[in-house]
Amino acid sequence: MPPLEVANYDEDLIVAISNEGRMLMFPLRELPRLAKGKGNKILGIPPARVAERVEFVVAIAVLGAQDSITIHAGKRHHNLRPADLEHYAGERGRRGNKLPRGFQNVDSIEVVPKAVKASEAES
Repeated sequence: MPPLEVANYDEDLIVAISNEGRMLMFPLRELPRLAKGKGNKILGIPPARVAERVEFVVAIAVLGAQDSITIHAGKRHHNLRPADLEHYAGERGRRGNKLPRGFQNVDSIEVVPKAVKASEAES
């Protein structure tokens, strides 16, 4: 997976999705900064399932507190607003909650930034 750009370390959130359709969202500040490219546990996957390559992370995104995401699964997509994302909030390293049926086989996720208000854009 390519590196992701972080705008605000203290306020941004990480969203991770497994190939079995489990999604977890947590604050970026919970992710420790490790030296020399060492790894961090983001999503809790049982060790036996990792060893057999049965379950693994398929998508990760960094988003702001007011951003939405679009989940792409085949020809379908599903939009999750900040209020919808609260269902998937948890602590780093936890298992995560299942996505809705039909959207568990995730191809990609897209961050949709909060729309700029018209009055802010004019000034």
